[in-house]
Amino acid sequence: MNHPPVPTRARLGEVRYEIRGELARRARELEAQGRRLIKLNIGNPGAFGFRAPEHLQRAIAEHLAESDPYTHQQGLPAAREAIAAQHRARGVHGATPERVFVGNGVSELIDLSLRALLNPGDEVLLPSPDYPLWSAATILNDGRPVYYRCEAGNGFLPDPDEIESLVSSRTRALVLINPNNPTGASYPRALLERLVAIAAKHDLLLMADEIYDGILYDGAAFQPLAPLAGDLPCLSFGGLSKVHRACGWRVGWALLSGDPLRIGEYHHALDLLGALRLCANVPGQFAVAAALTGPDTITALTAPGGRLYESRRAVIDSCAASDFLALVPPQGALYAFPAVDTEALRGFDDHRFAVELLEEEDVLIVPGSSFNVPYRHHFRVTLLPEADTVREVFRRIERALARHAERQTARHVA
Repeated sequence: MNHPPVPTRARLGEVRYEIRGELARRARELEAQGRRLIKLNIGNPGAFGFRAPEHLQRAIAEHLAESDPYTHQQGLPAAREAIAAQHRARGVHGATPERVFVGNGVSELIDLSLRALLNPGDEVLLPSPDYPLWSAATILNDGRPVYYRCEAGNGFLPDPDEIESLVSSRTRALVLINPNNPTGASYPRALLERLVAIAAKHDLLLMADEIYDGILYDGAAFQPLAPLAGDLPCLSFGGLSKVHRACGWRVGWALLSGDPLRIGEYHHALDLLGALRLCANVPGQFAVAAALTGPDTITALTAPGGRLYESRRAVIDSCAASDFLALVPPQGALYAFPAVDTEALRGFDDHRFAVELLEEEDVLIVPGSSFNVPYRHHFRVTLLPEADTVREVFRRIERALARHAERQTARHVA
């Protein structure tokens, strides 16, 4: 008998995650054929030779024998106290361990936080470009993403007036990614204060994805959102994956701040969803206190001469020397988001270019349109490779763009 295929959820058709999508699958096929690729699609420090700091590794090893049982659904008490203490030091009133939720990475907590919030048709204000998990989690929890623009001409910073114009009776939350993935923008205090005022006026939950909070360049400053939000409901996300180069440990956290009377029901909803998945990865939680109270291991990498700084400089210099590229220099995070000159290269399509770059130049990048933007002339690269590798990547990108220009000229002549 012929049986129909297993049906899948219809809303999955609205979800994109090209960071690990079609191009990444094609890259694996090429590698299986023996091709040597340079993959700049994922901000995965361990894949580029970084290791989590030794004092974090020791913290796990010393407590491994205590890691067999489930822990409390919100996380180990010592880990939650260390996270709460970090936020108190930043000026967050009422930051206690009871308001901290530890998850299997920030990714899980983004999903849980939206599941606890949204009813069908509720809207979430998201940056464009965004980290596409935010869009996916909104859609799969029956919400509707509403995008506010973060344009290159404004340093990839949003316009508060536009954000407020997008608020409707169904808007439930305002999401900020700071420092930003994919653009590297770092939001100044004055801008954040205006966004807090909008949330206060319209009773919105603030959701601050701050996973890159310690990764900053050339004197850029990180301003946490929760201290500015005060009594407004605010959920602040952080973790070990980026600043502490421990992606595979899957340890992220969220602090819920604000007026206890306003956040009480939401707190209970988060607690319930956390309990349904039992708990987060336990061994990794023993590294949280060591990470937040131990030595600073990221600044040396982001300062002049540091590996991340020099790779970022290689991107900036390569784009400046290019005949086809423009770049807003990233102030933070692990990415750059170059733009292609569409006047010089008419008809440029970011996805088609990414395919060509992979097939002909053995380089894997992420098309800019994967980050929920309406244009198709950007792409994202990670800053994690060594600077020499970055320069080689951009030589290949320039070569591919020059071929595109040659084909365009040939068509024009014909």
